[in-house]
Amino acid sequence: MNKKLNMRIKLEEWYAVALSFVYYFCILAAYYVMRPIRDQLAVEVGSAQLPRFFALTFVVTLLLTQMFAWLVSRWPRRVIMPVVYIFFIVCQLIFIPLWNNRELLSVQNLGLMFFVWVSVFNLSVVSVFWSFMTDIWNDEQSRRLFPIIALGGTAGAVMGPIITRGLIEVIDLALLLVVSVTLLLVAIVCIVFLGKWAHKYGVNRYKKGNEAPVGGGMLDGLKQIFANSFIVNMSLMMLLSDAIGTIAYVLVTDYSGMAFPNNAIAQTRFAANMDLAANLIQIVLQLTVTRWMLVRYGAGSVFALCAGIVVCAGLTMALIQDPYVPVLGIFPIVALVLIMTRALSYSMIQSARETLYTLVPRDLRYKGKNAVDTVVWRAGDVVSLLSINGFRALGVNVSGFGLIWALLAATSGLIGWRLANRVERGDFEK
Repeated sequence: MNKKLNMRIKLEEWYAVALSFVYYFCILAAYYVMRPIRDQLAVEVGSAQLPRFFALTFVVTLLLTQMFAWLVSRWPRRVIMPVVYIFFIVCQLIFIPLWNNRELLSVQNLGLMFFVWVSVFNLSVVSVFWSFMTDIWNDEQSRRLFPIIALGGTAGAVMGPIITRGLIEVIDLALLLVVSVTLLLVAIVCIVFLGKWAHKYGVNRYKKGNEAPVGGGMLDGLKQIFANSFIVNMSLMMLLSDAIGTIAYVLVTDYSGMAFPNNAIAQTRFAANMDLAANLIQIVLQLTVTRWMLVRYGAGSVFALCAGIVVCAGLTMALIQDPYVPVLGIFPIVALVLIMTRALSYSMIQSARETLYTLVPRDLRYKGKNAVDTVVWRAGDVVSLLSINGFRALGVNVSGFGLIWALLAATSGLIGWRLANRVERGDFEK
């Protein structure tokens, strides 16, 4: 790896970096405004219902992924990008009358619909964002700029919980959806101007056809999960990382229900506080570690470092006598582990993963990547939740899940390190 790579943002890049920053800020803020509400609804129905929630989320995600693959096969990027966000805006507007007329649906049915929709929204808008980014920046640029662009998402993820905490006791929940819609409208404006910049200054100016339809069929993304070695390894990493996050999410959901029984506001505030803590840590890591490691040593080093940290965290949790006791009266150990794994995932691992997609063909960026980021992730949710229930039936406690965390993280880190080294050498399957 060349240790003399320049880390500065070039003059012609500043405009697009700023637009990308604002774009990512808006979509993450739009999501994080709603996530504490989703998590509170999950607490209200109990973690035992999560397999049902995640199974339906997987089905909906699978259908939408095929629709997206069909669209990118036939329509140019300038059309597809705004259409995706307009679709989600329309869905949000439909939820507003449902919130204001609770007699139309039971709390459980509304919670199911909202949980599924927010979960699909999250993965889809973020996956499409990064597909766009890997299409307008090259490998060298991605290492320098993706951690900075990712800071926009982190800032949005910080602002989202702040908005929710500040407004939850002041305005009706439905009005929070209006805030989210407004943010998505700003994101669409950014997409339009970024497309114009890319045509004039970006990768598109010297990569023929980089703005054209991808071509192929609507099932290509699913086929690549099993047939393309790069996407296969990305899928394995996603499954392992998702299992770690899902286990932590279930344990923290149980804790929130026990610590704040029958208190929706306290449960929502607790979820927002965890999001805020994780996102503040992300900012520190992105400003001090991620960009430097990507530029100097590549994505493999990032995967290895993060895996080592999660292994240590899992082993620590396995040795703690009571992981539900709050540390310094703030968060219990199990919540701290979830905060740390989220921070590493979004501040380091995501940027590293996305740099690798700049080195592969466009059909993998839009179809295979979208399938990994949505279908594989949600399939992992279902498998992980079923596995958790199975392990619990066998008597595995919180400490036992800490050991499982360590094993999953070590395996994921090894796969990521080997894949990154192979792809950055140009040794990947076309």
